[in-house]
Amino acid sequence: MLKFCSIGSGSKGNGTLVSDGVTTLLVDCGFGLKETVRRLLAKDIEPQQLTAILVTHEHSDHIKGVTSLSNKYNIPVWLSRGTSLHKSCDKLALCNLFNSHKSFKIGNIRVTPVPVPHDSREATQFVFSVKSSSLGILTDIGHITEHVKSQFSKCKALMLEFNYDYRMLMEGKYPRLLKQRVAGNLGHLSNDQACEFLTSRLDNPLDILVVMHRSEENNTEKRISESITDCGVQDSLKIVYATQTIGFEWQFV
Repeated sequence: MLKFCSIGSGSKGNGTLVSDGVTTLLVDCGFGLKETVRRLLAKDIEPQQLTAILVTHEHSDHIKGVTSLSNKYNIPVWLSRGTSLHKSCDKLALCNLFNSHKSFKIGNIRVTPVPVPHDSREATQFVFSVKSSSLGILTDIGHITEHVKSQFSKCKALMLEFNYDYRMLMEGKYPRLLKQRVAGNLGHLSNDQACEFLTSRLDNPLDILVVMHRSEENNTEKRISESITDCGVQDSLKIVYATQTIGFEWQFV
């Protein structure tokens, strides 16, 4: 069995915990050291309990606190070669590179990196598995590729980006170039794109869907809920909404 939670999800900082009770992974650390420790403790996790930190990409809301947390508590960090080239990784004492196309194990948990289209050097998202339990995290992706569909098709729990409502984004106060970046093929997923992906995998029903990385400017839970209802996912699906402030509480799969 895997359990998972978030210490915060959004443009101001991200972090996700994945554990089988023995091996505990932190995916991304977009908060300063003091704030990260506070948020970990709120989920009953001491920094010393972390087996490793995985990094999806080098944007500051995902990597800001990685080096300070890793170096202070001697936590190994795993990331792609492209991500490791970012200046924030220069002082990492415990840096491990993974092949973005090859799965590997950290403790008891098998980690499958999945390359995704995003405006960064070598962005990856992840599928985690222990025995029959499988969990996917899929955020910071501009569009769904066939490779992404195949890699995430068997997940029983999925943390999926619903970043923006297209109409809200286009009518909102963001500058034109930022709107184009968010909605572009290397930006983020809209509600419609996320729901299209859910519809494409109806033959492999989920147990848990976690709505992740929602823009506080360009989306609402109400609009997301309406989109999910319209796309016809199964009635039994458990839906959890992650927030910037507290993330979401522990879930089990």
